[in-house]
Amino acid sequence: MSVDEWLYNGGPYELIVLDFLLGVACYMGHEWELSFRLGMRPWIVVAYLALVATATAIFLIYPIGQGSFFDGVISVFGGSLFSSAMHGFLVTSSLTRETTENESANEGIWFTALGICTMAFNLNVSTNL
Repeated sequence: MSVDEWLYNGGPYELIVLDFLLGVACYMGHEWELSFRLGMRPWIVVAYLALVATATAIFLIYPIGQGSFFDGVISVFGGSLFSSAMHGFLVTSSLTRETTENESANEGIWFTALGICTMAFNLNVSTNL
């Protein structure tokens, strides 16, 4: 496999994700060791394991299962953008009571719309490749 093929097939993304998952797994082991040394029950590790499984499924397994790895990566980042936009909308609308010249309670709605449009554009572009 040449460097061009490796780059095209998502090699840097896989490298970053595998490094991230390795770091998360090591942190989970650290949490378990800490609870073991302190004589606590390892419920934090059990709860953290669900996040590790979710991150593995979303960032590694889901892109591989798509038509091409590139399509899956676009879907993951589009969904992440949508989720962060919705979170920003909910936080902004719950924290802002009044509107001022510089800040509006509606800005969260606009960022949500921007996230949805960006996700739709990315999915459209990826299907036309």
